[in-house]
Amino acid sequence: MSLNEKLTAALASRDKRLIRRRLYDPSADAHLADFSTNDYLSLAHSPSLRARFLAKLNASPHVLGSGGSRLLVNGHAHAALEARLVAFFRAPAALLFNSGFDANVGLFASVPQPGDTIVYDEHIHASVHDGMRASRAETRVAFAHNSVEALRATLEKLVEGRPGLADGEHSVFIAVETLYSMDGTIAPLVQIVETVEELLPQGNGYVIVDEAHSTGVYGPQGKGLVVALGLEDRIFARLHTFGKALAATGAVLLVTPLVRDYLLNYARSLIYTTSLSNANIIAAKCSFDLLEDGEAEELSAKLLGLSGHLTTTLSQKLAKHRIPSSLLSLPAHIPTSYSGSDPTRLPTPIIPVLTPHPRPLSAHLRVRGLNARPITWPTVPKGADRVRVCLHSNNTKEEVDRLVNAMVEWAESWQTAQEAVERENRRAGGTVTVQAKL
Repeated sequence: MSLNEKLTAALASRDKRLIRRRLYDPSADAHLADFSTNDYLSLAHSPSLRARFLAKLNASPHVLGSGGSRLLVNGHAHAALEARLVAFFRAPAALLFNSGFDANVGLFASVPQPGDTIVYDEHIHASVHDGMRASRAETRVAFAHNSVEALRATLEKLVEGRPGLADGEHSVFIAVETLYSMDGTIAPLVQIVETVEELLPQGNGYVIVDEAHSTGVYGPQGKGLVVALGLEDRIFARLHTFGKALAATGAVLLVTPLVRDYLLNYARSLIYTTSLSNANIIAAKCSFDLLEDGEAEELSAKLLGLSGHLTTTLSQKLAKHRIPSSLLSLPAHIPTSYSGSDPTRLPTPIIPVLTPHPRPLSAHLRVRGLNARPITWPTVPKGADRVRVCLHSNNTKEEVDRLVNAMVEWAESWQTAQEAVERENRRAGGTVTVQAKL
């Protein structure tokens, strides 16, 4: 087969399995209530952020481009933003990257040394997997999602089987996220850190935390869960991104000065690319202005209030209308009541609604003026299909209620259609397939 034939066959295979990815029509969503984007604080549509950004652009002597790689052109704006982020996040040092993806690839590909081990949550982001594949680490081991018991068992087995880990000659890097983008789960960070410190008392266990989806949403001034839990001095590296709740572009790794220096010398995703433009830096600075002055914290409180309203209302209506969990349900980890005593049970802006029929449900929501996307394998495991609801500060309770009602309406319609199919099958004495009503 020629290359074109191979590529065409691969795409046809995805078509057949209903998993082919395509770009959506950019104008198709304009009239829909947004339950899809990761603009959690609605800052992408904030008049105050827009006005601040345009004013700073107008006042800046440098706007377009950056001039090259950071190692060739270390712009004043870039260095100033890193210094600001060191103070804001209470970190020893900071290093900007063009994206969270680039930061994870650069960190995991370069820092683990020969003989080291990377232990990672099974739901860790794809960028960490790409970094690990390029790493010189000897071993990569996954542990069950958010399971401290599984992490403990994994570390105990590694320490027992590899003397270099017990005596501190080699290191273990533990990769987790604070808020996971597909499930809306929150990592038990305190227990993870305590377990690592207990089982690797030589100090050769290094926890790396990706705060991409929690930046701006959790913690004082949106500083994330590491700061909220007081773990800054016990985390090896923190990743914060600017392109989700902050409505900007780029990312920062918070590390020690030694690790920063090492990354400048060995992180290929930093070295061999033109750095963020000055306009990107100005946009990020404006977003951090809103974090520091408290405006974003107010938006976060509204956002998390909407999350509680959605999960409570949906769970009540699913029960009232007797919708079977096999058709439509909230995962068990999504709480319908909240307590400040358990940080893993906080409300989240990401609500997965499980269903074996995510595409018809998403299509029905669109007809009702609501945009929530279907998520299927290979993005999530087989059998874990869902419509992922992403909430935003600018969503209203009326929109959330419309979303809940539309989901229940679809489930009842689907049940009715399925019952009609079963009746027809009994009458026909065979199997009849019909398209369930949307």
